[in-house]
Order: sequence, then structure tokens, then C-alpha cells
Amino acid sequence: FYFRYYGGWAAPNIYYLGAAGVVKFGNIRIGGLSGIYKHHDYRSGHFERPPYNQSTIRSVFHVREYDVRKIIQVEEPIDIFLSHDWPVRITDHGNWEELLWKKPDFQQEIEEKRLGSKAAAQILEKLKPKYWFSAHLHCKFAALVQHGEGGPLTKFLALDKCLPGRDFLQIVEIESEPGPYEIQYDEEWLAITRKLNYVFPLTENGADYGGVDFDMEDCRQWVRSKLQERGCKPFEFVRTVPCYDPSQASVDGASAGMFLFPFTVFTL
Repeated sequence: FYFRYYGGWAAPNIYYLGAAGVVKFGNIRIGGLSGIYKHHDYRSGHFERPPYNQSTIRSVFHVREYDVRKIIQVEEPIDIFLSHDWPVRITDHGNWEELLWKKPDFQQEIEEKRLGSKAAAQILEKLKPKYWFSAHLHCKFAALVQHGEGGPLTKFLALDKCLPGRDFLQIVEIESEPGPYEIQYDEEWLAITRKLNYVFPLTENGADYGGVDFDMEDCRQWVRSKLQERGCKPFEFVRTVPCYDPSQASVDGASAGMFLFPFTVFTL
């Protein structure tokens, strides 16, 4: 996924939202944040490069502040948000006693308000999506978050591991307008991506936002023009990286080179 940082087709019928991303499915707006929150890497840039060593093979999938900063620029309503981590303190809004019965090892983290991701909690507070689905902790847990008195509700759901006898599947009905139902680019998100790309941190130092003008209108006009030219439907899946060939692999597993991805070229 290094070459698909901005998202796109990972395989036929499998769409990756990127390190962070927003797309539309029909009129349903779906956002997501990839990775696991680790405070010691959170303010770093995306400095990792393949071939990875024993350290970067782990840090490369840690959440970065830069991607969270992009997500919280979103102003238009989000219907569904996806994350690997649970938002920290989400257990305050559900049956945490039942959760502890299933996962007693969580007790100290819950009591100390450490179970989950601070970054995800920041996004939840800002975006207030109708639904939030998470993974990571290998157990089913539901919660209902009331955003202020009389404010909107977020229905949170995490499911168990996909194993026999486990709670790993649930059907959720979400209201929507009539189709067609297909993934489409999101204008606001592409504008945010374009606006903040010039401070994209590529070293261990985080991004410098000092000179950033967060007015998105110029970028929205640029994106709107591009989408009018080619349409909102993502590029079809194309293979951009050669399949693994053990006879061609180098000793250290280094890649044969860098590869451009159509969505990256289009976005920027």
C-alpha cells in the first residue's frame, strides 16, 4: 500500500481509502483512517521507504498527525467512518461491564482512559458521523455516542475475529437515495488532499502548517473542473507493480523501483 498512499483500487472490487480518505458510494459518504495509533510515531512524517527494516516495517502502518489533520478539515457530513482502532473512551458510551466480562485484561486501560486511539477520538468529535465501524480489539462492542445535548448521534460497532462461533458478522441497514451504487471520488476530500499536499512530510519531522491557508475554494474549483472533464468514477483497476517473482528478488528484498499509480497522478 506504500504506492497507494492516496487510495485507489488494491485489486478488482477491493477499494483502499488510503492512509486517510473519503469517497462516495451512491449518495453515502464514507471516510476512513488507516493504521494503528502509537504516540511516539504520531507526529512523525511518512519517512519509511521500502525495503523496510525491522523498525520501519512496523512504524509504516502507524497513524500520523498529518493524515488526521487532513480528515478534520472535512466540513460536509460523513455517513460512515471506518478505522482500525477504536476511538479512546468509546467504552463510556456502551456496555463496558459486558466488555470486561469478555475481555478482563481491558480493565486498567478503560479505567485510565487509554483503551483506543486519541486520534480517532478527535475525528469522532469533529466529524460526528452517523456510523463508525472499527476492528483491532477482536471482540464485539456497540456504543451510541450523543454529541452534545440534542446533537447528532453516532452508532459505533466493532466486531469479533472472523472465526467459527465468534460474533464477526452483522447486517446494518443504512438509508440512502436510489442508486446507482458505485464508488465515486469526493470533491471536498480531493480539494483537501491537493491543498495540503505541499506540506506532505516525507522525513521523520512532522508537517509545518505555519503558512497553510486552509481556505479550500481554489482547490475545490480545480478538482471540480477535473471531475467534470473525466467524471467522478475512479480509474479502473490496473496492475502497477510486477507480481512477486522469487527468481528476481534481491537479497534484501528491495523493490525493482518506484511505481506511479493513476489516482496519485490525477489527484495532484
